[in-house]
Amino acid sequence: MQAVEVKSFLEGKLPEIKVEVEGEGCNFQLNIISDELAGLSPVKRQQQIYTHLNPWIADGSIHAVTMKFFSRAAWAERS
Repeated sequence: MQAVEVKSFLEGKLPEIKVEVEGEGCNFQLNIISDELAGLSPVKRQQQIYTHLNPWIADGSIHAVTMKFFSRAAWAERS
């Protein structure tokens, strides 16, 4: 699995987010930029993402995922 596949898939499922993906094979690090998810608890934010990744996790395409969440303003400050 390639990072671009994960990015395209998640952004297609959740159009309100932007995703930066690092990694390849079955291990990925996700930087998720979304003001809409900012109001949720950390667990709820992760659940929103895992809901869509679970089929790939179940079939072994994805083994490990690390997620960091940013508001659009916080992401812009990093640049």
